Amino acid sequence: MRLYFQRYRGSTRIIRVRGISLMLIALSIKAMACPIELPTATVSVKGQQLTVELATTPSARVCGLSHRADLPQDQGMLFIFADLRPRYFWMKDTFIPLSIAYLDDAGRIFSIQDMAPLQTDKHFPSSLPAAYALEVNQGWFRRHGIEVGDVVEMQLPLVLDIR
Repeated sequence: MRLYFQRYRGSTRIIRVRGISLMLIALSIKAMACPIELPTATVSVKGQQLTVELATTPSARVCGLSHRADLPQDQGMLFIFADLRPRYFWMKDTFIPLSIAYLDDAGRIFSIQDMAPLQTDKHFPSSLPAAYALEVNQGWFRRHGIEVGDVVEMQLPLVLDIR
């Protein structure tokens, strides 16, 4: 009997250690997947203000709004690129229905597209070279009467690390 209990307690320890190890690995992968805190700014379009997180680095842009359960109203993410060229986005690991507006280097919207969550087989390309992309909750542009040709006014920090 004694041998059985010793073997059982040892198995329980191994199971606990493995479980804790797997949990720590999963948490560290999620923490590495997305930057914890991004700088913010205020932008406005046709008098409608948005508070946006600024994705200015490759890792911040890759992460985007993925791995999030929700996006508060009148908030979004502004992707800022160091060069002007065609872009495309997709919805891998993104659980929130989003709308994306592509902007030229003057902040003029030239494309607005709706994107469904978790689409990995569809890309959402810009129709022209883009300097910016603005993601918001799906339908935000439509609800506020914002269309192609409107200009996004940006109050960005003076110093930004754009790569």
